[in-house]
Amino acid sequence: MKYQSLGNTGLYVSNLTLGAMTFGRTDDDRMAAQLIGATGQALAEKMVDMAIEAGVNFFDTANIYHEGDSEIALGKALGDKRKDVVIATKLHGPMGRDMNNVGQSRIAIMREVEDSLKRLGTDWIDLYQVHSFDETTPLEETLRALDDLVHHGKVRYLGLCNYSAWRIAQADGLARLLGTERYCSVQAYYSLVGRELERDILPAAQGLGLGTMIWSPLAGGFLSGKYTRDGASKGRRQAFQFPPVDPDRGFAILDVVNDIAQQRGVTAAEVSLAWLLHKPGVTTVIMGAKNENQLTSNLKAADLELSENEMTLLDEVSQLVAEYPGWITSFSWQRGKTMDQAAAEALASTAKR
Repeated sequence: MKYQSLGNTGLYVSNLTLGAMTFGRTDDDRMAAQLIGATGQALAEKMVDMAIEAGVNFFDTANIYHEGDSEIALGKALGDKRKDVVIATKLHGPMGRDMNNVGQSRIAIMREVEDSLKRLGTDWIDLYQVHSFDETTPLEETLRALDDLVHHGKVRYLGLCNYSAWRIAQADGLARLLGTERYCSVQAYYSLVGRELERDILPAAQGLGLGTMIWSPLAGGFLSGKYTRDGASKGRRQAFQFPPVDPDRGFAILDVVNDIAQQRGVTAAEVSLAWLLHKPGVTTVIMGAKNENQLTSNLKAADLELSENEMTLLDEVSQLVAEYPGWITSFSWQRGKTMDQAAAEALASTAKR
């Protein structure tokens, strides 16, 4: 396991994070539990121990996961090991039917942090994240409330999730202007079949010195290798297509992933996770698991070194189509070449794809 600081902080986290979205009661008949799965307490404790033994020191959850049961299960699973690990949780989603039980108003933040502390069984949260952008609450109100939590000692660091690049820059700029605690991390979706992060969000995070936490690195199980073109393998994605994946593009990528996995004697999941761990700007990858076998496979990705050729094969098959203004900067004539030369190079590059 490798470790690096989370953005411009002195907090060091493992490059694999154990996500606790599946931590919940096995008798839970709510829709979310049916779609995502629930480990039960005993298995949650076993997986936490396995992760710690492998060197993982970072655990991610949220107040809305199983309506608070995930935080409870994680807190119990960590027990007296809590002081030796980093806990991240989130707020934003609805935690009741009242109109003030959602979002990032001061009243919601103050209430939700106390509830999360209680469920986790801890006196502090290492990384407190806003789960999405709040369109209805003034950003200044959110930043000042979160800043108070840091000064009160209830929260050590702040993070944000699922923000667009310009919202990230806006939040960072306003925090600097107000003199409040800045966000130190961005949690966002990134995978071989979902590389949109590379357009703007990842450059924004790198430019502002923010760490990155990658969620759904296997695209909801699509990159685990259990899904096939004929749909013979059953799984969550048959009922819950999240994150969305273009089938034609996705299976073309999966073909390359499977070829590399077979040649290396590893799983498709290991290759997919290792690719992310090799990408610049990635601080930590959040892995989830429904059972011990999945977790064991995912943990092995930390030690899988992909060759330059393997990375090139994966990069090429999964590369994004250039969008404006990105394709403007790709023209060679901006570097002193004629329009004819640039056009010829662009045509050759397109033909190679």
